[in-house]
Amino acid sequence: MDVTGRPTRRAVARGIAASAAAAALPCPSFAQSAARIVVIGGGFGGASCARALRKLDARLQVTLIEPNRIFTACPFSNEVIAGLREIEAQQFGYDKIAAEGVTVIPQAAAKVDPHARTVGLADGSSVNYDRLVLAPGIDLRFDALPGYDEAASLKMPHAWKAGEQTTLLRKQIEAMEDGGVVVIAVPAAPLRCPPAPYERASLIAHYLKTKKPRSKILILDAKDGFSQQRLFEAAWKELYPGMIERIALSQGGRVTSVDPATGTIVTDFGNYTAQVASVIPPQKAGRIAEIAGAVDNTGWCPIDPVSFGSKLLPNAHVIGDACIAGQIPKSASAANAQGNACAAVIANLISGKSPDMPRLNGACYNTVAPGYAFSLSGIYQPKEDQFAEVEVNTSPVDAPREVRQQEAEKAQNWFKTITVDAFG
Repeated sequence: MDVTGRPTRRAVARGIAASAAAAALPCPSFAQSAARIVVIGGGFGGASCARALRKLDARLQVTLIEPNRIFTACPFSNEVIAGLREIEAQQFGYDKIAAEGVTVIPQAAAKVDPHARTVGLADGSSVNYDRLVLAPGIDLRFDALPGYDEAASLKMPHAWKAGEQTTLLRKQIEAMEDGGVVVIAVPAAPLRCPPAPYERASLIAHYLKTKKPRSKILILDAKDGFSQQRLFEAAWKELYPGMIERIALSQGGRVTSVDPATGTIVTDFGNYTAQVASVIPPQKAGRIAEIAGAVDNTGWCPIDPVSFGSKLLPNAHVIGDACIAGQIPKSASAANAQGNACAAVIANLISGKSPDMPRLNGACYNTVAPGYAFSLSGIYQPKEDQFAEVEVNTSPVDAPREVRQQEAEKAQNWFKTITVDAFG
């Protein structure tokens, strides 16, 4: 997925919008060679932004703050759960980013002082900035679902942050006896990668079909509809007839509490017992965004869509899953696009220019079986203080299997491309 900073065709209206965004983010009064940019968060958004800044201007002093030395990618992690891929294929380091001149600090950001323009680190030291980029991803709201907390996630893995939880859920499914029930609890929007729970159900069904064919999957959903629903349901009917059941919100699918000790999941209309449960809790912006003061009462970060500038925190930009981005879904694709676009905005602002109107291209691939995938792609631009979808394309429901195979190959290529762009 790429981002093009194309000049606006609607020069007057968009020029006014861009000028207003620039005014909201005052340019620092220092030589461009001295500009210090600090990026918090080394996922697809933050890593892409840090690399793009150095490519745009090697004089920029770019610092990436990320406590984990290895990043584990969420896209394709459902294949790890289903035994189709090893977790090592999801892992990326920061050596190449550091080799390009980005200072990588392997610590957690503990606080942000917007007046002194400093980021406090876990060890008590601090880093100065002229512009700050927040790309902290999501945190899980463990206080939102009675009975579910971090301890409960060891018995009912969310696997919504790839890594140990991913392999834990895989091991639980492998250990389950044939004939067991796997329950996936899906929260209401907004959430990271909206179609991912249904891809997860599909790939677990593939594993069960081949290894434990008497087993079932139950999706308890706090929504009535979901992204690419017709495509998923057609694939389930074709590939996994009778194996996947989904209970929507209006049918009583919203989970209201859980009991990890007994494997019980309670909904509006009844209780269910799971041999394996993947409970995905509600989400919010990463904790450092809240500490910094960039989060509103929704739990997410409001931004100006032209500049990605925080509406609450001066001299700061927010990208990726943490920001409120209108119709752009929270995904690796979106974070990567926003990271590259935000880097261009910052380079323009530092040099005294107004930011160009961003035009973000995004793609989302869903794999429901080996060699069987479909996709949704869109183009997004600022409109009325939000990102709006100006073009969307989705796979046809009645496409032949050859097309599904081609999309599966495209998905693999997409993953290679986006990880190279972000991590080198």
